[in-house]
Amino acid sequence: MLLSERQVQIAEMVRQQDFIRVEVLARHFNVTAQTIRRDLNMLCERGIARRLHGGVQRMNISGNVAYAWRQTLHSEAKQTLAREVARHVPNGVSLAFSIGTTPEIVSKALLAHQHLRIFTNNLNIAMLACANPSFEVTVAGGRLRNEDRDVMGAGMEALFSAYKVDIGIYGVAGVDEDGTLLDFYEEEVRARQMIRENSRSAFLVLDHTKFGRAAHVRGGRIDEATTIFCDQQPPPAILAMLEKSGTQLIVCKGNPSP
Repeated sequence: MLLSERQVQIAEMVRQQDFIRVEVLARHFNVTAQTIRRDLNMLCERGIARRLHGGVQRMNISGNVAYAWRQTLHSEAKQTLAREVARHVPNGVSLAFSIGTTPEIVSKALLAHQHLRIFTNNLNIAMLACANPSFEVTVAGGRLRNEDRDVMGAGMEALFSAYKVDIGIYGVAGVDEDGTLLDFYEEEVRARQMIRENSRSAFLVLDHTKFGRAAHVRGGRIDEATTIFCDQQPPPAILAMLEKSGTQLIVCKGNPSP
């Protein structure tokens, strides 16, 4: 179940303040304490926060931010990106999707399309795509990573190497100042690279917070994408790199839904 806009805002407040009381949230949103408690129960069920007496506390997470947290972060920017990507995807094409919350939101924005063929190693994306009866969905086989609900390893490689798709859509954990793409695990890098190599067009979707974000596994460069969708202009050095390579940059400015 997707979080409501109020729940997303509460999650962000908890992330920034570490601990926040129920009555403070009730006053802020002008709702009852009972309503806030239901919101907090949802956040706790998703592993985003932990209930304490009188309020809620941020969960301490090492490494990459937990998937449930990532679904709430910068959600407005991700929705804007998703709508813009959807305008650049025709009906009837084949698409490969990588893991990540931004590709997942893009897949949801495509549900009004017709006759798409979806190839993915992510169950969240596969289940969303199945909501459209005109879509054909193919998933990787193998062992799931429980939290992210994706398949890595041989099953992922077998899927993405078996098809040449029209558009590959992938995200990234971070972008170094020299344009190197960064992730937290080698398998995530491999999945992203295989999608790019086996797609006629490669769409990189990311919000501005990925520029300069620390992640330790290197793999690929930002200017290898065909098109980049971002909510803000990248840093000047990245812009110069994209202009030199001919990679198309689309800055998404919060256009309304069609």
